[in-house]
Amino acid sequence: MPDPLAGFQYALDIGGKVSGFFQDCSGIGSEHEIIEQKLTDGNGRPFIQKIPGRMKWNDVTLKRGITGEMDLWKWRKMVEDGNVDGARTHCSIIMMNRTGKPVAQWDFNNAWPSKVSGPELKSDSNDFGVEEVVIVHEGMTRVK
Repeated sequence: MPDPLAGFQYALDIGGKVSGFFQDCSGIGSEHEIIEQKLTDGNGRPFIQKIPGRMKWNDVTLKRGITGEMDLWKWRKMVEDGNVDGARTHCSIIMMNRTGKPVAQWDFNNAWPSKVSGPELKSDSNDFGVEEVVIVHEGMTRVK
């Protein structure tokens, strides 16, 4: 049985171009609403059967130290300007190990940024500025 993979950083590929590297990634996954169906067994005893309802894809959040790279901001600007259809694209998140080798990859369909935010800085602190992007999508596949 292989060991669990340790992620060091995550690359975001938007439409075939790596648009940045991130230290934090959360929200990859899906879930179903649960529907409780009331039934009766062959002896007339009631019971509840749980069945899957609508599936929901989780929003993905990526965080990194702020950089001079503007791809995320330009991608978000398309949505702000009302061009959501133009912003929808295929994107991938690639998890890298400490040597920079890809160890896992998730592909997202019709993805677009619902939020991009810059740092909350204070002039009297030594904190690093953190940039965050939230990506919504219409389906994902783990390919590696």
